[in-house]
This record gives sequence, C-alpha cells and structure tokens, in this order.
Amino acid sequence: MSALPPLRLLREPSNASEGNHSNATLGAGSGWCQGLDIPNELFLALGLVSLVENLLVVAAILKNRNLHSPTYYFICCLAVSDMLVSISNLAEMLFMLLLEHGVLVMRPSVVRHMDSVINTLICSSVVSSLSFLGVIAVDRYITIFYALRYHSIMTLQRAMATMAGVWLASTVSSSVLIAYYRSNTILLCLIGFFLFMLVLMLVLYIHMFALARHHLHSISSQQKSPTAHRGGSLKGAVTLTILLGVFFICWGPFFFHLILIVTCPTNPFCTCFFSYFNLFLILIICNSVIDPLIYAFRSQELRRTLREVVTCSW
Repeated sequence: MSALPPLRLLREPSNASEGNHSNATLGAGSGWCQGLDIPNELFLALGLVSLVENLLVVAAILKNRNLHSPTYYFICCLAVSDMLVSISNLAEMLFMLLLEHGVLVMRPSVVRHMDSVINTLICSSVVSSLSFLGVIAVDRYITIFYALRYHSIMTLQRAMATMAGVWLASTVSSSVLIAYYRSNTILLCLIGFFLFMLVLMLVLYIHMFALARHHLHSISSQQKSPTAHRGGSLKGAVTLTILLGVFFICWGPFFFHLILIVTCPTNPFCTCFFSYFNLFLILIICNSVIDPLIYAFRSQELRRTLREVVTCSW
C-alpha cells in the first residue's frame, strides 16, 4: 500500500527534490510551517457521519415517489458521490491500519492493485461530487427562469443522460488523474474544472438571488411593506452566502494547493502551505457532511420521509 491515501498523491510537487523541500521549509523559519497532525480517528469519525447522513438521503428519496423527479435524482447522485468519498476514505484508512499492524498480509502486487482501485474510486467520487453541485445549480436556474417549460426542458430522459454522463466522465477523468498525477497539464485541467464550477455557481446563484430580490421588491411595493422586502432579501443573501461560502471554504484550499504545486513548488511560503494538506482533506470530507444539510434536509417533504425511514415506517 502506498504511504499516501487518495488525493494525498498530490500532497507536494513531484519535481521538488528532498533537498529543495527541506531548504525551503527551513527558510520559512516558523513553527506554523510544521503543519497539523490530524489523527486518523478524526478522518474515520467524519467519514462515518457523512456515510450515515448521505445514506439516509438516498433511502428517503428512493422511498418517497413524490421525490422521484430530476431535481431529487440530482440530489441523490450528490449524496451517492459524497457517500463514496466517505466509503473510500474509510476503506483506505482501515486497509492501511490492517497492513501496518500486520493483521492483513498481501503480496505487493495485490496491494498496488487495491491501492489503484481505491484511489480511482475516491477521485471519481470527488469529481462527480463537484459536477453534481454544478448540475444542481443549473437545475435550480432552469426551475426559476423557465418554470413553465421546466418539465419539457429537464425531462427524465435528459436527467438520466446527464447523470450517466457525469458518472462516466468522472470515472474516465479520475483514471487519467491517477495515471498521470505528476503531470502539470493534468493538474491544470483539474484546477480549470474547479474554477469553471466556481464561476458557474457564482453566476447562476447570484442571478437567481437578483431575480428573487426583484420579485420581493415588486411585491413589497404593491403591498407597501418594506419590512417584508428587507427580510426576504436578507434570507436570500444568507442562503446565497451559505451555498457559495461552504463550496469555496471546503474546496478552495485544496485547489489553491494544486495551483501552488504548479506555480511555486519550491517557494518557502508554498512549502509551508503544502504542510497543511491533511487539513484540506478534512475540509473536503466536511463538505460531504454539510451537503445533505444544504441540499436535502431543507426540503420539508424529504425531512418527513426521513423521519419515516429512521422510525422504519416503510
């Protein structure tokens, strides 16, 4: 088994020699460059919480026929992606612990094969999770701006084709990433994908917020109730801040790390930033924990079904 779990293949630049890395780190000259020692138990705990949360979301959507629509199918796919992130992380951690303590003994060739499979699985789930965040944003945009034509635009067939396309593209791209992760070209493609998703979500959600604010202003003008307008605008602004803030905080540091690998692999500041890589992985797993709270549990229908699932009212 490799010493680096999934995504930790990208912990530091491959073209930086040990000497350069050591000198750069020493050149930073401060204790904060030593990074954070995050225990495996925290990875395991967050992985279990995320697994349970997202499993409940999938079960609730499958149980309730009222939730069998493109919108909830996309949310279900996001939950599956986040669930795979958790499963892959848990499997990798347990696999490494069993190997390190001699409980599990395997030939090196088998270990390498298992390592590649798990690496591909978690990278695929991360890429698909990002993709479905973008798909959900597009779906919400169509719901708001093309409400009367939504069912003709987002048909079940198109939704299924979209989901299949995302899963296929995620699997292929993750396989390429694992095979050529030392190539700056691959890293630039991954960075470009993140920036595209960030810009897409910014543009769509800000446009949706602007339209909602305009409608609230029109309603408050007719009813002569500026308090309702301010309250609605504040609620919309808070929702927008949560959506984009969580996305940027959870994913931003990891992709900024990739940018530094490409642009300044031996710079003292950059090498200090590299030492916090485990923290960036924790943030990605935290995103899998937070996604159900933002995209699923806010639905009253889904919450009602969730209570039935928890109490086994099938």
